[in-house]
Amino acid sequence: MKQRTLRLAATGARVATGAAVAVACVIGVIAAVAAPWPSLHNEPATTIVTPVPGDTTLVCNGSFRALGRESGQADLMVSAGLPDLVVDAQQDAVDTDPLRMPEIVGGEGAQAVTARVQDRDVPLVAAGESIRLQEDDLRGFAAAPCRPAGMRHWLVGGDISTGASDIILLSNPGSVPATVDFTVYGVQRATSTTIVPPLTQIGLPLASVASGQQRPVVEVVSTGAPVRATLQSALTRTLEPAGIDLQDGLGAPQSQLTIVGVRAVPDATGDDATGVVLRILAPDDEAQATVRVYAEGAVAASDEYTVDLSAGIPNEIALTNLPGGAYDIHIEATEPVVAAARQTQRSGRHQDFSWMLPAPRLQGDVMFEVPRGAPGVLFLRNAEAESVTVTVEGADDPTIELAANGTATVPLNAGSYTLKAPSAVHVAVSLLSESDEPAIAGWPLWSPPATQQPIIVHH
Repeated sequence: MKQRTLRLAATGARVATGAAVAVACVIGVIAAVAAPWPSLHNEPATTIVTPVPGDTTLVCNGSFRALGRESGQADLMVSAGLPDLVVDAQQDAVDTDPLRMPEIVGGEGAQAVTARVQDRDVPLVAAGESIRLQEDDLRGFAAAPCRPAGMRHWLVGGDISTGASDIILLSNPGSVPATVDFTVYGVQRATSTTIVPPLTQIGLPLASVASGQQRPVVEVVSTGAPVRATLQSALTRTLEPAGIDLQDGLGAPQSQLTIVGVRAVPDATGDDATGVVLRILAPDDEAQATVRVYAEGAVAASDEYTVDLSAGIPNEIALTNLPGGAYDIHIEATEPVVAAARQTQRSGRHQDFSWMLPAPRLQGDVMFEVPRGAPGVLFLRNAEAESVTVTVEGADDPTIELAANGTATVPLNAGSYTLKAPSAVHVAVSLLSESDEPAIAGWPLWSPPATQQPIIVHH
């Protein structure tokens, strides 16, 4: 009996032990499923490579063209004068290549200025040209920076009304031909195409491209090679020359635009006209634009306009009753738009005009040239909601504190400057003379060539 009792106890112990082991196995399996499985992970070898930036090439327009001086050849272009050109660069390696000007009699000065890369740094180069004419058919002042070529431009300030003599300049600094397509926006849309040979500048009367459109906007699209598109303008009123201008092309349409440094000059006769006219186009879809006008240094808008825009049809509004001075214009639209502001300077029976383009957001180091011919001012507006310190190397007082959304002005002499902006700002150069021979010109500063960002290469 005792032996059987021992056998039962041993059997019960084995059963209990087996049950415990089974429970432990189940718990182990559950824990193994829940726990992360071991994995094999290889960290790839990487190398950080900074690409070498490309050379910077600027295109200068050269001779100002006159139309209609030969009664038997209305489209014949002749040189009315050679602009005063100034070039400056932080690098020593700068090359100049002249551009052929086959359609202009006596034309010269169109050229490509190339700053070569040195020590893997983005080359900084600036160039500007200016001209004053006092002819029977051309009178006024024009100035513009030399600009890089591009694949797409918008020319906003065109005019083919009576007395206007506008010419589209197309400069190809490359080594292959460029095919350029024009789309003209107006009461009726029109298209055309031309070829620009390599290392060549051609001029096309705006009336030949935009026939029947009084105040057109022209989209210029290049394939094959980038071109620089410039609109050269001249105006005559009742047989009196009334100014000249050089206007660059804009970039892509945007729903928000800021034009800084627009000059308003009330009419001395007591008329409420200030000479400021805003042209706006919504290329693709109908839109509504809110236009706010800010006096220099003001936080609140002095005027506000609402403009209804039909798709593809330019609209103009005159900014009247503004006291004389400088203004910033902010445009906010429900669809992307392009725009520019026409400003006029008067003195006695003489006048001059210029189109001011929207100033993009720019950041970093920007070298720019102020050409000779009229006193200059740099207009700055902070594009951010935080204060920023901007440096203008070459200015008498180079350090500028810009409050959040604040503005500032810097007097400029003819010469070279470098703007250093650690955050986004809107900036424009304005030249203005109030002498017996009035002069006005202006343009925004554009961002420099993009700094090459480092690339991570995985082996």
